[in-house]
Amino acid sequence: MRLKNLTFKGGVHIDDKKEFTKDKAIERAMEPEIVYIPLHQHVGAPCKALVKAKDTVKVGQKIGDSEASLTAPVHSSVSGVVKGIEKLHTHDGYRVDCVVIESDGLNEVHESVKPKADLESLSKEDIIEIIREAGIVGMGGASFPMHSKLLTAEDAQIDTIILNGAECEPYLTSDHRMMLENPELVITGLELIMNYFDAKNGYIGIEDNKKDAIDVLSKKLEGRDNMSVVSLKTKFPQGDSYRLVDSVCNRAVPERGRCKDVHTIVSNVCTAAATAEAVLEGKPLYERVVTVTGKGVKEPKNLLVKIGTTIGDLLKQCGGFNGRPGKVIAGGPMTGFTQYTLDTPITKGIAGVLVLTEEESKAEKVLPCIKCGKCVEVCPVHLEPMFIAANALHNRFDEAEKLHALSCIECGSCSYICPSKRPLTEAIAHGKKEITSKNKKS
Repeated sequence: MRLKNLTFKGGVHIDDKKEFTKDKAIERAMEPEIVYIPLHQHVGAPCKALVKAKDTVKVGQKIGDSEASLTAPVHSSVSGVVKGIEKLHTHDGYRVDCVVIESDGLNEVHESVKPKADLESLSKEDIIEIIREAGIVGMGGASFPMHSKLLTAEDAQIDTIILNGAECEPYLTSDHRMMLENPELVITGLELIMNYFDAKNGYIGIEDNKKDAIDVLSKKLEGRDNMSVVSLKTKFPQGDSYRLVDSVCNRAVPERGRCKDVHTIVSNVCTAAATAEAVLEGKPLYERVVTVTGKGVKEPKNLLVKIGTTIGDLLKQCGGFNGRPGKVIAGGPMTGFTQYTLDTPITKGIAGVLVLTEEESKAEKVLPCIKCGKCVEVCPVHLEPMFIAANALHNRFDEAEKLHALSCIECGSCSYICPSKRPLTEAIAHGKKEITSKNKKS
């Protein structure tokens, strides 16, 4: 099998803008005075609070859980006193219950945070329970509960595990730094998932703009016949799981299907590392690496951040704004969410905070479609974005659905490439919501 210059059909070549932080080692973020920990920061059912005002908590203590099958518990990232439960907006605009905790600065770790057993003695059921109790979810943005991903794929005859180290979003470097600074954790996470499924092949897919990470992990994997690093062409959205399966395995995930349908599991490298920490150390997912970057911030950094820390607190540690900001985005510029407040808390799925200047954020004039077809050429799902968007904008949602609007992954490639600067992705996303709402009612 070829292991270099792998890619998929479609996509766009974007200036990666990673020079701000790619060589910045991970620093521990300053201790927050107060954290706001959302009880819903994952795909599935929200958690119910297990604590109340005036309760004392410790680092790693479970503070929220649900009896639903698709959910993930949440844990305290500090030791201190619960101030209450408040409804707050998360980065994606949803208003959810948050546990507000005032830190005592002691970082006293909860008694439950300890190694569970020798790795060799753990059964599949043990591993699932450990991962679930640790609240591990996809850290590349999807936030799908890890234990559910493993459980629902048990009968899928999984033969290949792919760790996603592509990090194709411009500006973000949290995955890159994790691979460079904690390669053993990443590899252990891969090994755990492979062992769980008895998978024959394990790959770590990394875009070729991260040659140092490719070299480090390739060296660590020397002598392991069933694990390899594959270099991917730097192209957006190379990190989409279906595109990754296509590039690495030459397998096409069916429309509206899952990677498991082609006997493959894809997991982000940070998720794999967190899984390894949960199994080896009993550590819940209460902190993560976040890239704070862009021309609009004075000192871009990669920070190890406690969940519930506000975006404003992170920006202070990075020297504040570099002039007047134009936009603050949670995530990357292609798929992230613009923020209206700096009080937004960091969640398990936020890999970066991007600050754009006013000049970079200026809205460009939207012109009529010139039928150039560039959006069709770059669409990684092989859709016709201009027609789907046009139908959505004119409330012709049945027509948009016939054009497979629900298969759109909202990567933003069509909007990026459009010479008329039409809001194609936004229109299609609107159409998808209307179609989904209609289908639920029918």
